[in-house]
Amino acid sequence: MIDLLSTAEMAEADRLTIAGGVPGIALMERAGGAVADAIAARYAIGSRIAVVAGPGNNGGDGFVTARLLAERGYSVQVFLLGEAGRLKGDAALAAGRWKGPVAAATPGALAGFQVVVDALFGAGLDRPVEGPARTMIEAMNAGPAPVVAVDLPSGINGSSGAVMGAAVKAARTVTFFRKKPGHLLLPGRLHCGMISVADIGIPASVLQRIGAKTFENTPELWRSSFPVPRTTGHKYDRGHAIVVSGPSWSTGAARLAARAALRAGAGLVTIASPREALAVNAAASLAVMVRPVDGTRELSAFLADRRLNALAIGPGAGVGEGTCELVLAALLGDRAVVLDADAITSFAGNPQRLAKAIAVRAAQTTILTPHEGEFSRFFWALDERTKAGSKLERARLAAAMIGATVLIKGGDTVVAAADGRASIAANAPAYLATAGAGDVLTGIAAGLLAQGMPAFEAASAAVWLHGAAATAAGPGLISEDLPEALPRVYGALLG
Repeated sequence: MIDLLSTAEMAEADRLTIAGGVPGIALMERAGGAVADAIAARYAIGSRIAVVAGPGNNGGDGFVTARLLAERGYSVQVFLLGEAGRLKGDAALAAGRWKGPVAAATPGALAGFQVVVDALFGAGLDRPVEGPARTMIEAMNAGPAPVVAVDLPSGINGSSGAVMGAAVKAARTVTFFRKKPGHLLLPGRLHCGMISVADIGIPASVLQRIGAKTFENTPELWRSSFPVPRTTGHKYDRGHAIVVSGPSWSTGAARLAARAALRAGAGLVTIASPREALAVNAAASLAVMVRPVDGTRELSAFLADRRLNALAIGPGAGVGEGTCELVLAALLGDRAVVLDADAITSFAGNPQRLAKAIAVRAAQTTILTPHEGEFSRFFWALDERTKAGSKLERARLAAAMIGATVLIKGGDTVVAAADGRASIAANAPAYLATAGAGDVLTGIAAGLLAQGMPAFEAASAAVWLHGAAATAAGPGLISEDLPEALPRVYGALLG
């Protein structure tokens, strides 16, 4: 798994390492050395390098970078924001080892340099950037030289990815030990450029003591529970997913979800269709089965078959009391359920009604997949605390509050489990923003649940597969392309 560390967790990692006998200046030397190595690998000896150093440890990393690049033959100038005499601790020690000139950080000073090193603030910034610091950030962004950021582009909050007034737009970012959520959450990710993670001597064992629960959403996170078909298996081993369809004029969403569930590996998939939409759903489905199901009573009777072990409802279902009743019927029993779109919005007027129905279920059997609008309509009405904080914080709070896995969609989709685990995805291309894409995501999640994946792992895997399928399909994709791209993604994933 690829752990992500918040600003506070990274500070604790530093503290534990130093308490274990590694001097802080040694960590700073390795950090500055990693930045120097990244620059030396890409720019010729003799290049003019400007290092913009701040008043804290990020600035100390900058002083180390400057010294090591100068020793390799680069033409380096340090520009300090503030007074050298006010530097403290390891930053003061690093500055003292730099024997070159130190000038005041002013916008005009950056002219003529081929590379600018941003060592102003790093990941620890917790207040808006103002005054001379903001002026320097704007100057770095306005200049022609590429910027290499130390740890995190200055002005980005390391835990939330928020722009704190103004933020550097880097061509490359070198961070240390582990990425921070701000490297992946938007808009922070857009400011980082290429990201590399350097080993600076913090032992991996500190992660156990910190107990980090945030992860980058990659296959390493969920591969151990990912379903792989067995030679001796058959379709009934791979589960039977149900997708509840809306009326005839909105069946497309359910059909997209059903197709995606089948492509995701579910052994059987059935659309539970109102009779008036039966002909439309049947005519457009081949491997996906269609059954007539009208209203709550018929759905409950249909779901009495325990072999139907996963269900998705919401895409194209319609907003209203009828959908509420269908959702409540679907939540009875222990089958896995994915709630999306209309299945969530229908409860916005009485969110406690849905929350109570979910609370009595096992936390690993329910996934909610709202986009930001659906999230605000439901969760803000449930508890106003979900209005505040980063996307990661809001997802975590919502998941703990409702006792389910909550997936907030977007270019930086976050998945949070009720136990506090969370993943952040960074593999979705921009062209994934197309009508029906969310319905496909719902279907993929349902298909994985049908095969026995736990909810958090299934939701995280579905998000990653969704992004990978979009990349495989390429620009110009429409939602129908996504399920058809999954075989290529599965081929590469399973090797």
